[in-house]
Amino acid sequence: MLKDKGIGLPEKITIVQVGGSIERALKGDYQIDVKEILTESWQQTVKSRLAINLGLLFSLVLGMLVSFIASSYLGGIENVMADPQAGMLLNVVVTVAIWPFMAGVEMMGVQHAVGMKTNVKMTFSFLNRASWVVLCTLITSVLTSIGFQLFVLPGIFLAVTLSLTVPLVIEKKMMPMKAIILSMKTLRFKFFPILAIYSLLLSSILVLMVPFVLLLDSSIAPLGIVIFLIGISFIAPLFYNVKGILYREIFGISIATNDDINKPHNGGNSRSSDAGSGPNDTFSA
Repeated sequence: MLKDKGIGLPEKITIVQVGGSIERALKGDYQIDVKEILTESWQQTVKSRLAINLGLLFSLVLGMLVSFIASSYLGGIENVMADPQAGMLLNVVVTVAIWPFMAGVEMMGVQHAVGMKTNVKMTFSFLNRASWVVLCTLITSVLTSIGFQLFVLPGIFLAVTLSLTVPLVIEKKMMPMKAIILSMKTLRFKFFPILAIYSLLLSSILVLMVPFVLLLDSSIAPLGIVIFLIGISFIAPLFYNVKGILYREIFGISIATNDDINKPHNGGNSRSSDAGSGPNDTFSA
C-alpha cells in the first residue's frame, strides 16, 4: 500500500482570501470601525509583541550603527545637523539600510491580522523584495516631505494614504508606483477614520512621554525611562498590528493552505477565523 511504502497522499493547495479585496477597495466598499480595530489589535499585541519588538530593536541598532558610520564620512554629526544636504543623504543611507528589515516587521502585523504566529526570523524573510521596498519607501518619504513643506494638511493626507504601500509591494507583489497609486486611491475613501486611529496611537506616545519628561531632571529619572520603555514595548507592536488589520480589511490577504486532497473543503466560504489556523497554513507572500 502507498502508506506502507512511505508515499504520502497528494495535497491540494487552496488559496483563501481573507478580508477585503482590491476591486472593492477601489470602490470604497470597505468599513473601518475604529473601536473594533483598536480592540482586535490590542488583543493581538498582548499575545504576540515579542517578535515585533525584537525586529524593531534590530532595525534601531542597525540604523544607529549606519548613522554613526555614514555621518563620519559626511564630516561628523555636527556637520550633518548643520548641512541640509548632508542630512538628506544620511536619511537616504539609513532608509536603504534598515527598510529591507523593517518590511519584515510590517508583515508581522499582516500575519497577526489573519491569526498566524510570527518570530524574529521574519525580519529577514523579505530581503528578495528589498530593492522594491526601499524604492517605495524613498518615494513615499519624498512625497510626504514635500506635502509637509508645502502645507501641513497635504503632508498629513499623504502620510495616511501612503501608510500601507510596503505590504502591497510584498504581499501583492506590486511595483512601487502601482502600490503608491493604489494606496492613495483606496485609503482616501476612509481617510478620517484611519486618521483617527493613527492620531490615537500618536496621542498615546505623547502621553507616555509625560512621566519621562517630568522625571528627567529628578533623582528618580530611571523610573521615567522604565515607564517609557515598558509603554513603548506595547505601543510599537500595537501600531504594526493596527496596520495589519487595516490592510486586511481594505485589500485582503491571500493565504495558501495545504490540505489533504481527500478531505472536504469549504472553498470560498472560508472565514478569517479559520484561515490562520492549522499547522499547514502558509502565507502566500
